[in-house]
Amino acid sequence: MNKTRVDDMLIEMIKPKIEEIEKKFSNNEALTQDDINTLLLKSQYNHINHLDDKLNETVESVKSLENKFEHLEQKVTNDIQRLENKLDTSIQNLEQKLEVAIQKALNKNMVVLITIIGFFFTLLKIAELFAK
Repeated sequence: MNKTRVDDMLIEMIKPKIEEIEKKFSNNEALTQDDINTLLLKSQYNHINHLDDKLNETVESVKSLENKFEHLEQKVTNDIQRLENKLDTSIQNLEQKLEVAIQKALNKNMVVLITIIGFFFTLLKIAELFAK
């Protein structure tokens, strides 16, 4: 990682003072308020770095989730499109079968109607022959 983190820039600036404070502490010397403030500053810098790392992890996690959702959205879109195509095909097949069934019914009704008309004409001809 390039030197943009607080740890890389600011802690380097206070590093000599921290080393001096560590020596004082090791020798059981009293720490000044300035020493304590410097240690607190280092602690805060470390805390900021920790939060920065967590933020980076969170950003990566969100990016990963976005990718997963985009993939899921594409899959759902593809599935819906496939189902729509199947439904369209099924409707077309049903329409064709219905047209065939209607045509057969019409043909059957026409045959029955022609047969009945033929029967009545024959019956009328027979009645006409007997009427003479």
